[in-house]
Amino acid sequence: MNLCPFAAGPYRGGRVHFRISRECTAAGLLQDLNKALVDLHEADPRQLETTLLIHPWVLNDFSEYNEFLAVCDDAVAELGLEGELQVASFHPDYQFAGTAPQDVENCTNRSPFPTLHVLREDSVTRATETTNTQELYLRNIQVLRELGHDGWLDLWRDQ
Repeated sequence: MNLCPFAAGPYRGGRVHFRISRECTAAGLLQDLNKALVDLHEADPRQLETTLLIHPWVLNDFSEYNEFLAVCDDAVAELGLEGELQVASFHPDYQFAGTAPQDVENCTNRSPFPTLHVLREDSVTRATETTNTQELYLRNIQVLRELGHDGWLDLWRDQ
C-alpha cells in the first residue's frame, strides 16, 4: 500500500534485516537494540539498509513500550550515532496522541508484535526529498479510512 516510502525500496531490494529478540526484559532488549544499531552502522548500506528488531516477549504493554522509546533515543546518542541512525516504533496497540484506540489511522504504526525499526537517516532524507511527510501522513490516514477496519483485517488475512 506504500504507507512507508522509507521501507519499500529496501524491502524489494532484500536490504531489510528481520531480527527477532528472544529477550523477556527491557534490559535484555536494550542489549539487542545496541547490537542492531552497531551492526547497521557497520554494514554496507547497499547490502543492509534497515533493521526490524521484533521483540514478541517484552514491552507488550503499549505504555511501557512508548516509555522505552526514550531509552532507544538515548542508546543512539550513547553510541554516537545521532544524525546517522534513528529508531521508529511499531506496536500491536499503537495509538497516536489525540486518537481513540479504535481509530483506523493508528494502524499505520501497528504490527503483529512490538517492533523497533532501525533506520539510516540518509534513507529517511532521500525518501523525504521526494515525499512531503505531512502529505504522506494525511494520505495514509485517508487510505486507511477508506479501507476501514474490515479492509485492514482482510489484508492481514490474505498474507
